[in-house]
Amino acid sequence: MLRRTGKWMFRMLPAGALMLGSCAMLKKQPQQTTAQKPVENQQMEFIDGIAVTRDPKTSSHTGKNRPTRLRENPGHVNSIEEARWWQFKYAQLLDLPVENVVNEKLFGFIEEWWGVPYRMGGSTKSGIDCSNFVNTLMSAVYQINLVGNSVQLFNQVSRLAKRAELQSGDLVFFAINRKKRISHVGIYLYNDRFVHASSSNGVMISDLREPYWVRYYAGAGRIN
Repeated sequence: MLRRTGKWMFRMLPAGALMLGSCAMLKKQPQQTTAQKPVENQQMEFIDGIAVTRDPKTSSHTGKNRPTRLRENPGHVNSIEEARWWQFKYAQLLDLPVENVVNEKLFGFIEEWWGVPYRMGGSTKSGIDCSNFVNTLMSAVYQINLVGNSVQLFNQVSRLAKRAELQSGDLVFFAINRKKRISHVGIYLYNDRFVHASSSNGVMISDLREPYWVRYYAGAGRIN
């Protein structure tokens, strides 16, 4: 009996070894993982994947796989790579291609006065009204000396019959009071946008197509 048991155990040894080998083969292998590098200096992307970082003195942006530096004095730029931060800003505000925003004197003036509060009769950066803002801009940017309030300016311009004739630097007028008398003036920019000293938000850019301005629009004119 013992001899038969010993033979049975002897026969089972190879099978046990085979089973132990199978467990080793089925052992779960460690998974290879690829560590992800932390993303540094993340930037908000806009305008066809161009990320812009603004700096007080200079601006830089990085296109996909092509770092570039924006030039300080672009003049007439030929491509987006040559643009400066203010060109990106006003291209968005005016819905224009960046390459078309090239009047640095005009946009530099607007940037300098942006947000200055409205003050009736005011003419400084502590407060300015709509006509004085127009007179100041026309003198500084276009070297055209104007005087007078919105009504007087309306009487000095050559009237434009259609809004489609508007060009940058033309004056746009509004009759907001109940007497339908000219009471507000701004300067046309591009794409139905105009800059003005708003009584509610100060110096800003608005859209002639907004219902409020459509309602009170009274005409436009050009200084010859």
